[in-house]
Order: sequence, then structure tokens, then C-alpha cells
Amino acid sequence: MHPLRFGLFLPQVGLTWEAIRETVLAADELGFDSVWFVDHMWMRGLPDLDLLEAWTLMAALAGLTRRIRIGTLVLCNSYRNPALVAKMASSLDQVSGGRFVLGLGAGWMEEEYRAYGYPFPSARVRIEQLDEALHIMKRLFTEQRATFQGKYYSVVDAINHPKPKQQPHPPILVGGAGERRLLRVVAEHANIWNCPNNVAAELPQKLLALRRHCDAIGRNFEEIEISEQCVFIVGKNRSEVERKTAAAQALLGAVWDIGRAFAGTPQELVKAFRERQRQGVTFFIGLFGDLNQRESLELFAREVIPGCG
Repeated sequence: MHPLRFGLFLPQVGLTWEAIRETVLAADELGFDSVWFVDHMWMRGLPDLDLLEAWTLMAALAGLTRRIRIGTLVLCNSYRNPALVAKMASSLDQVSGGRFVLGLGAGWMEEEYRAYGYPFPSARVRIEQLDEALHIMKRLFTEQRATFQGKYYSVVDAINHPKPKQQPHPPILVGGAGERRLLRVVAEHANIWNCPNNVAAELPQKLLALRRHCDAIGRNFEEIEISEQCVFIVGKNRSEVERKTAAAQALLGAVWDIGRAFAGTPQELVKAFRERQRQGVTFFIGLFGDLNQRESLELFAREVIPGCG
């Protein structure tokens, strides 16, 4: 079984560069495994707030951090040519010293596609495109000259140097939960599957579907690390937990299921994460309910992470 680890979800909506830098440097110092950004032009429901572009942000942070891994939850496959993404990923993996995680998804925010002039095909087509994109990326990561002819994408004798620092390539995380097609892509390509917050209650069913896809293609299900997108609420005592939970409901309740948040004192959280580990999740990527305040990060890093080690 994979060891428990904890990533910090940091949607960059409404945050200045200075605020993001401060939080990421704190997470790097405190021992979080990774930090994760969103790949959007704006946030649904909050269109007028600033939102820095993910690749630019990750490249800047790679040069400032020492050990923390950097990724997206998740890149929208539709927004970039997959061969270019492979080049960008290889470069960022080199720049970061082998700390990049390639998080990908099929895309979903139709109004964003329309506004920026991207076609918005059916979910089936978007997932087929994601599958082809991953075939191309993996070839560019590992082959001297990559050739692939698909229904949607193609490359011919494409060259990608330097290769990623991590071999054979950066870990590939695929986010999404469609049982028939998306989890089939996970089974074939992913090192990590991320269970979105809005389907976390259906985890046993999703894992069963993923296992069936692995069996169908002859892949060992245990090779795939299971991660969960979630909310962390940590308090020194029960009254503080209750206060922070109420605040999180007011701040995030329109988007996140706060009822499913990992909320409690450090001792209670260690117990909750251990229970979720028994259900198959070993990688928790969480947004703190107080929007990642330093005090909460410090308490979590000091008492929860070591307790789960």
C-alpha cells in the first residue's frame, strides 16, 4: 500500500502572486508533499476575480521552492496541443529538479471553452481526446522520435529534448470519475487517480469500476495511487473546529460539500485519514476551509502529518 501523503490545493482565484508565493513557501517549509493549482481562465461564479495562469505560476514557483512537488488539479486537455504539453512538462520537470506532477482531465467548463473560442465536443469525444493526448505525451517522454496517428491528434517524428528528469516521465495524475470511459483512461495511463470532491461519497463504486478496467487490460490495480480532492478543517479543540466549520460553510459551501470535509482536532483527523486509507485513499489533496491560513497549515503539519506517518 502507498504511504499516506498530503497535498495542498491552492486554487489561485482572487489571490495575488505575493499571497500565492507566501503560502507555497510555507507549505514547502512545513513538509506538505505537493501543491496544486487550477487550470482555468476564471472561476465559475467569480468571473471578475484575478486568476493567474497555471503553467506560468508553476514555472515561477519551481525556481523558488526546494522540495515540494508542483502540479495542477487538473490541466484541461482541450486547451493545449498534447505535443506542446509534453514539451512544457519535460521542461518544467527539468527546471524543478524532478518535482513536477502532470495532472490532466478531459475538461468540463463549457462557458470557458466558448468564451475563449475552443470547440466543446461531447464528453465522449473529450475523453477520447484525453486518451490520445496521453499516448502522444508518453511517447514524447520516452522515445527518441515519436510518431502517432489518431482520430484527433497526430505527431510525426516529433523530437523532445531534454527528456523529463523523472524517468520514464513525471507521475501522471488523471482527475474525473466517469465509470465507463474516464476510468478506462485512468487504468491505461495514470500513476495516480484523483477522485473529485463531488463524487467522493461514491468512492467504493468508483474503485470497483477502476479495478474492472485494470483487470480488462491486464494492469495491476495496486499500481495506481488513489487520491482524493477534499477540504481540511483543523482546530486545536472542538469549539475551534465548530467555528472553523461554520466559516468554511459560509466561504465555500456553494462549491464544496463541507459535510464531507475532514474536520476535527489533529487526533480526530489522524483517525479519519486512517479510516479513509482503509477504503483505499492514500493521497489527500486538500483546501483548508479557512482558505489556507498559515496557522492551520502549521497545526496540520505539526500534528496531523506526523501522526499519519
